[in-house]
Amino acid sequence: MGSYSAMLTCLLFMLAAHSCTGKMNVLFLASDDMRPEINAFSGPDFPSPTHPKMNTPNLDRLASRSLLLKKAYVQQAVCSPSRTSLLTGRRPDTTHVYDLTSYWRKVGGNFTTIPQYFKQNGYYSVGMGKIFHPGSASDNDDPISWSDSYYHPETQAFWFNKSVVPSWLSVPEFVYKDHPLPDQLIRDQAIKTLRKVAASSGSEPFFVAVGFIKPHLPFVFPERFLSYADVRLPDNPFAPVHMPGVAWSGYGELRSYWDIAKLHANGAINSTLPDVVVLNLRRAYYSAITYVDSLIGEILAELKNLGLEKNTIVSFWGDHGWQLGEHGEWCKHTNFELATHAPMMVHIPGVTDAGVVTEQLTEYVDLFPTLVDAAGLPPLPVCPLDSSSIEVCTEGSSLLPLITEVNTTAWKQYAFSQYPRANNRIMGYSIRSSRYRYTEWVDFDNKNYTPEWKAVKGVELYDHVVDPEENYNHANDRAYVYVRAKLSGALHDGWRKAIPQNANRTRPVEPVPGS
Repeated sequence: MGSYSAMLTCLLFMLAAHSCTGKMNVLFLASDDMRPEINAFSGPDFPSPTHPKMNTPNLDRLASRSLLLKKAYVQQAVCSPSRTSLLTGRRPDTTHVYDLTSYWRKVGGNFTTIPQYFKQNGYYSVGMGKIFHPGSASDNDDPISWSDSYYHPETQAFWFNKSVVPSWLSVPEFVYKDHPLPDQLIRDQAIKTLRKVAASSGSEPFFVAVGFIKPHLPFVFPERFLSYADVRLPDNPFAPVHMPGVAWSGYGELRSYWDIAKLHANGAINSTLPDVVVLNLRRAYYSAITYVDSLIGEILAELKNLGLEKNTIVSFWGDHGWQLGEHGEWCKHTNFELATHAPMMVHIPGVTDAGVVTEQLTEYVDLFPTLVDAAGLPPLPVCPLDSSSIEVCTEGSSLLPLITEVNTTAWKQYAFSQYPRANNRIMGYSIRSSRYRYTEWVDFDNKNYTPEWKAVKGVELYDHVVDPEENYNHANDRAYVYVRAKLSGALHDGWRKAIPQNANRTRPVEPVPGS
């Protein structure tokens, strides 16, 4: 096998040859709170033996023509930190965004975003729906990133009124005809925008970002999408054995809806919601995903009808996973697999048309350099240790080598995630290898944004070979002493020592218990 750099050079040459008639456009699709539960991600160990066969034909079709990243991990499993990380290509300890209100340009640095970079390179950049986390977290959708005014659906406040709308609702047609659902209006705006850019084809390439709100709570969708008669209860409605309490989230987001609040659930460890409520919530979540899939299908159909399909890169991602009663846990806000694992795929016309599936570990910070390389724009340098004053760089790795070498040994060995507790005084740092998930909860210096590795509040170690649902914490098992030490060292070393190297190397064999 050639070197990592040789593979990348070869693929960049292919892309340059493909796009010699002009820059490729980008259709940047996103959804909120979608764990990778579409059929393209299905397998014997994901996400659990109790999930039904999903009805997602449009995403499945896109996946069949894309680089499908079956093991993509977010850097923090909650909306604004995850989106900020993806859109700037930098990790939370660089952006300094750990909540839903902080704006990275104020607390981290004047970091360039994906749409901003494309705009700076001659693209018409336009966005709609939920791309950045709205409000103060992005100074109202980061105006500098866009060439045109940003679009939000006018009915969003109506359908997000928690005093009226319950945690889930299937809406009859006569209701949403008068009060269109927000994602329906986002679809309409996307189609309108594609028609506009098609009419002006040849003037400038476009970067169109479309962010769907579902399946975010409340799970509201047209009545015709209510299905999944085979929905089942999770088979593990209990916290992992020996889980440290700091790892737990009381799922206050779900409990804030009036229909859940009246159940007087307290979100405590090993407490559960009534079975009928769990079943209804799971069914509604799956139905909301099918609803989003249908809207994406309409947009992709219009892209094809307008003759833009062959010259448009299409990416799709969900901003993080979601817990549906597994471990008795709900929402995101944790470092568990179901919260940090999310769907991502990238279609590059003429390059991924036959479909490329990889189970290499990838991260959401990888998308920025990937889209830049795929479009043939000036590549992003890797950020140096102190990059607070550097506007354009990345803490991720371009995914393009995975298209030609899906099993390359010159790829990153770990994916990194984190989650704060106690008003950012404790940070849970999590590392995912091909076999294990390892997490250390430690004191956090929230003035210098650094962990205090010796002040440990809890440790987790899950072995996905024997326990893919993460039901048993092996951190203190004698048989896993060596495994824990190796993963702890890798966690402390950080992402820089895990990134692909510009040379061949043999992937280290995962340690096994008792070795």
